[in-house]
Amino acid sequence: MNIEEAINHPDATILDVRREDEFEEGHVPNSINIPLHDIPDNIDLVKTMSTPLVLCCKSGGRSGQALLFLKSQGLSELQNGGGYTDVLKLKK
Repeated sequence: MNIEEAINHPDATILDVRREDEFEEGHVPNSINIPLHDIPDNIDLVKTMSTPLVLCCKSGGRSGQALLFLKSQGLSELQNGGGYTDVLKLKK
């Protein structure tokens, strides 16, 4: 599944890992905000999210870090969507 298919999948969850103040300035509609530094404390919640799970941030760096951590915790069906504006452009 490519990134556009993942973003527009009916069961997709968009997880924005930016800080709360960044998220409040703009985000993908219906996305969930868990800042990168809070991901380890919320791993059980993330594991319950529907997949595919598309991670985003400002440029793709933090979402890439979150993706690697989540993979190390056994999660699959993960995609790095890059910056949230990139995800917005692909969202239909």
